[in-house]
Amino acid sequence: MLQVSKLIPQGQGLATVLLRRAATVTLDWDVRQKSRFDAESSEGRRVGVFLPRGTVVRGGDVLVTQDGSLLRVVAAPQAVLKITACTDHHHGHDHDTAFDLMRAAYHLGNRHVPIELRPDHLKIEPDHVLAEMLRSMHLTVTDVREPFEPEGGAYAAGHGGGHGHDHGHSHDHGHGHAHGHDHPHAHAHE
Repeated sequence: MLQVSKLIPQGQGLATVLLRRAATVTLDWDVRQKSRFDAESSEGRRVGVFLPRGTVVRGGDVLVTQDGSLLRVVAAPQAVLKITACTDHHHGHDHDTAFDLMRAAYHLGNRHVPIELRPDHLKIEPDHVLAEMLRSMHLTVTDVREPFEPEGGAYAAGHGGGHGHDHGHSHDHGHGHAHGHDHPHAHAHE
């Protein structure tokens, strides 16, 4: 079995062509929050991963095997609850749907639930008690199968939102930036 003991967050510093060519390993959140696990690559090779304790593996990270080959991590779609603000409730009350989501995030955070924060929705692992609580707060809760990338606590520097790397290359790495609206990035293509 191939050993992996090195992780390159988001493949920083690696040439895009290498990342594109790399085999992938698809892992759900349960596995990605462990520092030791076995997995199988897209080429069918078994790998044994031994990372420093407390390491959280994110979609888009790159694992380096002992023989120097690269494995790009793909966050597996899994059953999650997607929480969105309900728009058809308080019409005419100048109601702020962003505030509803903020309040939901606060109540979930109080319960120490792993939570993925997005500008227009939240995601948590399935939990019917929490789903009921959120619905009672006038939020829409739907069952979906999507990658789950919860916030990494304040100590997880360099992950979560901290993508401080150079985007001078094609955007084909696995950050699920599925914002339901378009940002016209003014890239001057000469």
